[in-house]
Amino acid sequence: MITSKNPYTGEVVEEFKEYTKEEVNAAIERADNRFKTWRKVSYDEKRDLMLNAAKELRENQRAYAEDITTEMGKPISQAMAEIEKCAWVCEYYAENAKDHLANETIETDAQKSYVSYEPIGVVLAIMPWNYPFWQAFRYAVPALMAGNIGLLKHASNVMRSANNIQKVFENAGFPKDCFQNLVISSSKIDDILKDDRVKAVTLTGSKPAGSAVASTAGSKIKKSVLELGGSNALVVFKDANIQKTVETCVQARYQNTGQSCIAGKRLLLHESIEDQFMEEFVKQVKDLKSGDPMDEDTYIGTLAREDLAEDLEAQVKDSVEKGAKIVLGGKRNKAYYEPTILTNVTKGMRVFDEETFGPAISVTTFKENQEAIDLVNYSDFGLGVSIFTEDFDFAEGIISEFEDGAVFVNELVKSDPRLPFGGTKISGYGRELSSHGIQEFVNRKTVYFNKY
Repeated sequence: MITSKNPYTGEVVEEFKEYTKEEVNAAIERADNRFKTWRKVSYDEKRDLMLNAAKELRENQRAYAEDITTEMGKPISQAMAEIEKCAWVCEYYAENAKDHLANETIETDAQKSYVSYEPIGVVLAIMPWNYPFWQAFRYAVPALMAGNIGLLKHASNVMRSANNIQKVFENAGFPKDCFQNLVISSSKIDDILKDDRVKAVTLTGSKPAGSAVASTAGSKIKKSVLELGGSNALVVFKDANIQKTVETCVQARYQNTGQSCIAGKRLLLHESIEDQFMEEFVKQVKDLKSGDPMDEDTYIGTLAREDLAEDLEAQVKDSVEKGAKIVLGGKRNKAYYEPTILTNVTKGMRVFDEETFGPAISVTTFKENQEAIDLVNYSDFGLGVSIFTEDFDFAEGIISEFEDGAVFVNELVKSDPRLPFGGTKISGYGRELSSHGIQEFVNRKTVYFNKY
């Protein structure tokens, strides 16, 4: 059995019977058969179905959001926003997929030559619990619009949400088996990846999981996209707007109770503004309301599991032993971890070197601008960086020096259906969203005509 447990109450939400090997095989067979017809469905028909999915999400927004909150502790207002974002990505690809995958004419010495973008078949997605709807939708929507078929292996603690995602597409009118949730544990992933009917895989998760999946996919010469961890820096230069930057940095670190790969986890401050910035930053973090995630006013809920809070606690304690100073928070109660701020943080401390997946932020000061750039690039991760400055010419001049997959100026790093999303280094490879994302799982076919 796979168990979903409410991290706030500790109560079991629901138990799910895991698929047998035979049931998994049957699901793959149905997906493979559905691909033969789905790939021929017109863009206009797929567009209408995807708009239906957006409507389904909005009409049942509260119910879907409550299941997210119940299973992994996300504050209800943020869960509602997650469902709305899923509706947005449905609408985006409904309106833009046809253009993103239109034949690309290329002038050569041929009478006619172009590149076409054609679906490849069944795509497996291995998704995490922190954004249980959004992570799945940002893969599934472009995959389906491209003519592919979706199989989902979701995190075990959000299996009700995983079943709800399948329900969204079914209620929207998609043909049966266009998208299936597989109720399985991680032990069955390897065999699925090796199945010749599964053509590609995308994973959002940890480095070990990504490495294992990429290795298996590579052994079968299958395409993979990996969106792994992040340790994004928030770099505040001396000319930044303090009030607005503090507000953005608080949101960047503490939304979703800090459980986000793209959260700003390392705060780098120019030493000349440290006192002014920290006074306001600490004040605003203190004002964040913790409590029942079903309460509309709650901003900080519990972590999704108690062991995750224990991991964060260990990272903080180890860093304090090495000289970091806790100026706020630092205490744990089961799966709840207080919003925490650590100063005097340097390279070599766990809260600087590792990904901290919860409501704790490390603060480091710098003197010179190049020092800040070097501190950002020191990380093994390369998902994104936020820089704060009023000088856009200066910002433009240093963007190329950052090794990350995204640079946001005066804004937190965030995913947007209109822009490609993905990282470098151990944050993974490949891109999701925009035209770049929908073209990850297609056959880019060269077509060449000549007349004798």
